Amino acid sequence: MFTIGDFAKHGRVSVRMLRHYDAIGLLRPARVDPASGYRYYEAGQLARLNRVIALKELGFSLDQVGSILDERLGAEELRGMLRLRQAELESAMAAAAARLTEVEARLRTIESEGSMSAVDIVVKSLPPVRLAELTGVAGSYQPQDIGPVIGPLYDELCRRIEAAGVVPTGPGIAYYEEAPGAEGGTVLVHAGLPVGAAVRAEDLGGAVRVVELPGVERAATVVHRGSMDGVLPTAQALARWIDTNGQRSAGYARELTLSCPEDRDQWVTELQEPLAPAV
Repeated sequence: MFTIGDFAKHGRVSVRMLRHYDAIGLLRPARVDPASGYRYYEAGQLARLNRVIALKELGFSLDQVGSILDERLGAEELRGMLRLRQAELESAMAAAAARLTEVEARLRTIESEGSMSAVDIVVKSLPPVRLAELTGVAGSYQPQDIGPVIGPLYDELCRRIEAAGVVPTGPGIAYYEEAPGAEGGTVLVHAGLPVGAAVRAEDLGGAVRVVELPGVERAATVVHRGSMDGVLPTAQALARWIDTNGQRSAGYARELTLSCPEDRDQWVTELQEPLAPAV
Protein backbone atom coordinates (compact mmCIF):
# COMPACT_ATOMS: atom_id res chain seq x y z
CA MET A 1 0.00 0.00 0.00
CA PHE A 2 0.98 3.61 -0.47
CA THR A 3 0.64 6.57 1.82
CA ILE A 4 -1.50 9.38 0.43
CA GLY A 5 1.66 11.31 -0.38
CA ASP A 6 3.20 8.46 -2.36
CA PHE A 7 -0.08 7.69 -4.11
CA ALA A 8 -0.42 11.35 -5.09
CA LYS A 9 3.12 11.27 -6.50
CA HIS A 10 2.45 8.15 -8.58
CA GLY A 11 -0.88 9.51 -9.77
CA ARG A 12 0.56 12.97 -10.58
CA VAL A 13 -2.08 14.71 -8.47
CA SER A 14 -2.03 16.69 -5.24
CA VAL A 15 -2.69 15.34 -1.77
CA ARG A 16 -5.34 18.02 -1.39
CA MET A 17 -7.14 16.67 -4.44
CA LEU A 18 -7.11 13.12 -3.07
CA ARG A 19 -8.54 14.32 0.22
CA HIS A 20 -11.33 16.09 -1.65
CA TYR A 21 -12.10 13.00 -3.71
CA ASP A 22 -12.30 11.01 -0.50
CA ALA A 23 -14.62 13.57 1.11
CA ILE A 24 -17.11 13.41 -1.77
CA GLY A 25 -16.90 9.64 -2.13
CA LEU A 26 -15.27 9.70 -5.55
CA LEU A 27 -12.08 7.85 -4.59
CA ARG A 28 -11.96 6.34 -1.13
CA PRO A 29 -8.67 5.12 0.37
CA ALA A 30 -8.21 1.36 0.45
CA ARG A 31 -7.62 1.64 4.20
CA VAL A 32 -7.71 4.32 6.86
CA ASP A 33 -5.70 3.79 10.04
CA PRO A 34 -8.29 3.98 12.85
CA ALA A 35 -5.77 5.42 15.30
CA SER A 36 -3.93 7.99 13.20
CA GLY A 37 -6.49 8.61 10.44
CA TYR A 38 -3.78 8.17 7.82
CA ARG A 39 -5.06 7.19 4.38
CA TYR A 40 -3.52 4.31 2.41
CA TYR A 41 -4.07 3.45 -1.24
CA GLU A 42 -3.44 0.43 -3.45
CA ALA A 43 -1.76 0.52 -6.86
CA GLY A 44 -4.95 -0.85 -8.40
CA GLN A 45 -6.72 2.38 -7.48
CA LEU A 46 -4.60 4.29 -9.99
CA ALA A 47 -6.93 2.97 -12.71
CA ARG A 48 -9.92 4.74 -11.14
CA LEU A 49 -7.85 7.87 -10.51
CA ASN A 50 -6.83 7.94 -14.18
CA ARG A 51 -10.48 7.73 -15.21
CA VAL A 52 -11.45 10.50 -12.80
CA ILE A 53 -8.75 12.84 -14.10
CA ALA A 54 -9.45 12.05 -17.78
CA LEU A 55 -13.18 12.69 -17.41
CA LYS A 56 -12.59 15.83 -15.38
CA GLU A 57 -10.13 17.22 -17.93
CA LEU A 58 -12.68 16.58 -20.67
CA GLY A 59 -15.14 18.91 -18.96
CA PHE A 60 -17.32 16.56 -16.93
CA SER A 61 -18.31 17.75 -13.46
CA LEU A 62 -17.22 15.63 -10.49
CA ASP A 63 -20.85 14.59 -9.96
CA GLN A 64 -21.00 13.42 -13.57
CA VAL A 65 -17.67 11.64 -13.18
CA GLY A 66 -18.98 9.76 -10.17
CA SER A 67 -22.15 8.74 -11.99
CA ILE A 68 -20.18 7.53 -15.00
CA LEU A 69 -17.73 5.49 -12.96
CA ASP A 70 -20.39 4.03 -10.68
CA GLU A 71 -22.12 2.59 -13.73
CA ARG A 72 -19.00 0.44 -14.04
CA LEU A 73 -18.46 1.13 -17.71
CA GLY A 74 -16.05 -1.15 -19.50
CA ALA A 75 -12.83 0.17 -20.96
CA GLU A 76 -14.26 0.17 -24.51
CA GLU A 77 -17.41 2.04 -23.48
CA LEU A 78 -15.39 4.57 -21.53
CA ARG A 79 -13.01 4.97 -24.46
CA GLY A 80 -15.97 5.69 -26.73
CA MET A 81 -17.28 8.35 -24.36
CA LEU A 82 -13.89 9.97 -24.11
CA ARG A 83 -13.46 10.01 -27.88
CA LEU A 84 -16.87 11.63 -28.30
CA ARG A 85 -16.04 14.27 -25.71
CA GLN A 86 -12.65 14.77 -27.31
CA ALA A 87 -14.32 15.43 -30.67
CA GLU A 88 -16.67 17.95 -29.04
CA LEU A 89 -13.76 19.80 -27.45
CA GLU A 90 -11.77 19.79 -30.68
CA SER A 91 -14.79 21.27 -32.47
CA ALA A 92 -15.12 23.94 -29.78
CA MET A 93 -11.40 24.72 -30.06
CA ALA A 94 -11.67 25.03 -33.85
CA ALA A 95 -14.63 27.40 -33.47
CA ALA A 96 -12.71 29.45 -30.90
CA ALA A 97 -9.68 29.60 -33.21
CA ALA A 98 -11.92 30.79 -36.06
CA ARG A 99 -13.37 33.51 -33.84
CA LEU A 100 -9.87 34.56 -32.81
CA THR A 101 -8.83 34.76 -36.46
CA GLU A 102 -11.81 36.98 -37.22
CA VAL A 103 -11.02 39.24 -34.26
CA GLU A 104 -7.42 39.55 -35.47
CA ALA A 105 -8.67 40.38 -38.98
CA ARG A 106 -10.98 43.07 -37.63
CA LEU A 107 -8.15 44.50 -35.52
CA ARG A 108 -5.95 44.74 -38.60
CA THR A 109 -8.80 46.46 -40.43
CA ILE A 110 -9.28 48.94 -37.57
CA GLU A 111 -5.56 49.64 -37.40
CA SER A 112 -5.48 50.41 -41.13
CA GLU A 113 -8.36 52.89 -40.96
CA GLY A 114 -7.34 56.30 -42.23
CA SER A 115 -4.23 54.98 -43.94
CA MET A 116 -3.74 54.40 -47.65
CA SER A 117 -4.57 50.84 -48.67
CA ALA A 118 -1.64 48.75 -49.84
CA VAL A 119 -3.83 46.50 -52.01
CA ASP A 120 -4.09 47.02 -55.76
CA ILE A 121 -7.61 47.29 -57.15
CA VAL A 122 -8.06 46.42 -60.82
CA VAL A 123 -11.24 47.03 -62.81
CA LYS A 124 -11.77 44.48 -65.57
CA SER A 125 -14.41 42.42 -67.34
CA LEU A 126 -15.24 38.87 -66.29
CA PRO A 127 -16.00 36.31 -69.01
CA PRO A 128 -19.05 34.04 -68.81
CA VAL A 129 -18.27 30.62 -67.42
CA ARG A 130 -20.00 27.26 -67.32
CA LEU A 131 -19.89 25.85 -63.80
CA ALA A 132 -20.59 22.52 -62.21
CA GLU A 133 -21.64 23.51 -58.71
CA LEU A 134 -22.95 22.37 -55.36
CA THR A 135 -24.74 24.67 -52.94
CA GLY A 136 -25.23 24.83 -49.19
CA VAL A 137 -26.53 27.25 -46.59
CA ALA A 138 -24.26 29.12 -44.13
CA GLY A 139 -25.43 30.98 -41.05
CA SER A 140 -23.83 34.26 -42.14
CA TYR A 141 -21.07 35.78 -44.26
CA GLN A 142 -18.60 35.35 -41.38
CA PRO A 143 -15.60 33.16 -42.30
CA GLN A 144 -16.30 30.74 -39.43
CA ASP A 145 -19.75 30.12 -40.93
CA ILE A 146 -18.70 30.02 -44.59
CA GLY A 147 -15.62 27.80 -44.14
CA PRO A 148 -17.34 24.69 -42.70
CA VAL A 149 -19.88 24.83 -45.54
CA ILE A 150 -17.78 25.58 -48.61
CA GLY A 151 -14.95 23.18 -47.76
CA PRO A 152 -17.10 20.01 -47.79
CA LEU A 153 -18.97 21.29 -50.87
CA TYR A 154 -15.73 21.50 -52.83
CA ASP A 155 -14.54 18.13 -51.49
CA GLU A 156 -17.74 16.45 -52.70
CA LEU A 157 -17.76 18.33 -56.01
CA CYS A 158 -14.16 17.36 -56.75
CA ARG A 159 -14.94 13.74 -55.88
CA ARG A 160 -17.91 13.64 -58.26
CA ILE A 161 -16.08 15.36 -61.09
CA GLU A 162 -13.11 13.04 -60.75
CA ALA A 163 -15.37 9.97 -60.62
CA ALA A 164 -17.05 11.10 -63.85
CA GLY A 165 -13.69 11.54 -65.55
CA VAL A 166 -14.32 15.26 -66.06
CA VAL A 167 -11.37 17.68 -66.05
CA PRO A 168 -12.17 21.23 -64.85
CA THR A 169 -11.36 23.89 -67.44
CA GLY A 170 -10.23 26.48 -64.90
CA PRO A 171 -9.89 27.39 -61.22
CA GLY A 172 -12.76 27.21 -58.75
CA ILE A 173 -15.27 30.03 -58.44
CA ALA A 174 -17.35 30.60 -55.31
CA TYR A 175 -20.17 33.08 -55.04
CA TYR A 176 -22.81 33.91 -52.47
CA GLU A 177 -26.34 35.22 -52.27
CA GLU A 178 -29.00 35.64 -49.64
CA ALA A 179 -30.68 32.29 -49.05
CA PRO A 180 -34.22 32.32 -50.55
CA GLY A 181 -36.93 32.65 -47.92
CA ALA A 182 -34.36 32.44 -45.15
CA GLU A 183 -34.38 34.53 -42.02
CA GLY A 184 -31.54 35.81 -39.87
CA GLY A 185 -29.12 36.63 -42.70
CA THR A 186 -28.39 33.08 -43.84
CA VAL A 187 -26.36 32.77 -47.04
CA LEU A 188 -26.62 30.44 -50.02
CA VAL A 189 -23.08 29.29 -50.79
CA HIS A 190 -22.19 28.23 -54.35
CA ALA A 191 -19.02 26.17 -54.84
CA GLY A 192 -18.25 25.77 -58.54
CA LEU A 193 -15.68 24.44 -60.98
CA PRO A 194 -15.61 25.42 -64.67
CA VAL A 195 -16.45 22.57 -67.07
CA GLY A 196 -16.66 22.12 -70.81
CA ALA A 197 -19.77 22.48 -72.94
CA ALA A 198 -20.23 18.72 -73.23
CA VAL A 199 -20.59 18.15 -69.47
CA ARG A 200 -24.16 17.67 -68.23
CA ALA A 201 -25.47 17.62 -64.66
CA GLU A 202 -26.64 14.01 -65.02
CA ASP A 203 -23.04 13.02 -65.78
CA LEU A 204 -22.05 14.13 -62.28
CA GLY A 205 -25.03 12.83 -60.30
CA GLY A 206 -26.47 13.85 -56.97
CA ALA A 207 -27.22 17.50 -56.31
CA VAL A 208 -24.60 18.81 -58.73
CA ARG A 209 -25.97 21.42 -61.13
CA VAL A 210 -24.41 22.79 -64.29
CA VAL A 211 -25.09 26.52 -64.60
CA GLU A 212 -24.08 29.36 -66.89
CA LEU A 213 -22.54 32.12 -64.81
CA PRO A 214 -22.96 35.26 -66.92
CA GLY A 215 -20.10 37.53 -67.80
CA VAL A 216 -19.60 40.86 -66.06
CA GLU A 217 -18.77 44.01 -68.06
CA ARG A 218 -16.97 45.73 -65.17
CA ALA A 219 -15.78 44.27 -61.88
CA ALA A 220 -13.49 45.66 -59.19
CA THR A 221 -10.98 42.94 -58.33
CA VAL A 222 -8.27 42.50 -55.74
CA VAL A 223 -5.95 39.61 -54.92
CA HIS A 224 -6.05 38.26 -51.36
CA ARG A 225 -3.08 36.22 -50.17
CA GLY A 226 -3.55 33.86 -47.25
CA SER A 227 -6.35 31.92 -45.62
CA MET A 228 -9.87 33.10 -46.34
CA ASP A 229 -10.36 33.25 -42.58
CA GLY A 230 -8.38 36.48 -42.74
CA VAL A 231 -10.02 37.96 -45.84
CA LEU A 232 -11.81 40.78 -44.01
CA PRO A 233 -9.15 43.53 -44.39
CA THR A 234 -8.83 42.81 -48.12
CA ALA A 235 -12.60 42.69 -48.65
CA GLN A 236 -13.15 45.94 -46.78
CA ALA A 237 -10.30 47.64 -48.67
CA LEU A 238 -12.16 46.71 -51.85
CA ALA A 239 -15.41 48.09 -50.43
CA ARG A 240 -13.72 51.38 -49.49
CA TRP A 241 -12.26 51.71 -52.97
CA ILE A 242 -15.68 51.19 -54.56
CA ASP A 243 -17.25 53.86 -52.34
CA THR A 244 -14.37 56.34 -52.60
CA ASN A 245 -14.37 56.14 -56.39
CA GLY A 246 -18.11 56.70 -56.73
CA GLN A 247 -18.82 53.17 -57.90
CA ARG A 248 -21.77 50.95 -56.99
CA SER A 249 -21.83 47.20 -56.46
CA ALA A 250 -24.07 45.21 -58.78
CA GLY A 251 -24.76 41.52 -58.40
CA TYR A 252 -23.11 38.97 -56.18
CA ALA A 253 -19.41 39.00 -55.41
CA ARG A 254 -17.27 36.12 -56.61
CA GLU A 255 -14.09 34.47 -55.34
CA LEU A 256 -11.70 33.02 -57.92
CA THR A 257 -9.27 30.51 -56.42
CA LEU A 258 -5.89 31.11 -58.03
CA SER A 259 -3.89 28.82 -55.77
CA CYS A 260 -4.92 26.59 -52.86
CA PRO A 261 -2.00 24.48 -51.57
CA GLU A 262 -2.33 22.45 -48.40
CA ASP A 263 -0.93 25.34 -46.37
CA ARG A 264 -3.92 27.68 -46.15
CA ASP A 265 -1.65 30.63 -45.42
CA GLN A 266 -0.30 30.26 -48.97
CA TRP A 267 -3.70 30.49 -50.67
CA VAL A 268 -4.19 33.10 -53.39
CA THR A 269 -7.75 34.24 -54.12
CA GLU A 270 -9.09 36.99 -56.35
CA LEU A 271 -12.12 38.83 -54.98
CA GLN A 272 -14.39 40.03 -57.77
CA GLU A 273 -17.08 42.64 -57.12
CA PRO A 274 -19.40 43.38 -60.10
CA LEU A 275 -19.91 47.11 -60.66
CA ALA A 276 -22.92 48.99 -61.96
CA PRO A 277 -22.46 50.41 -65.49
CA ALA A 278 -20.58 53.69 -65.62
CA VAL A 279 -22.87 56.69 -65.94
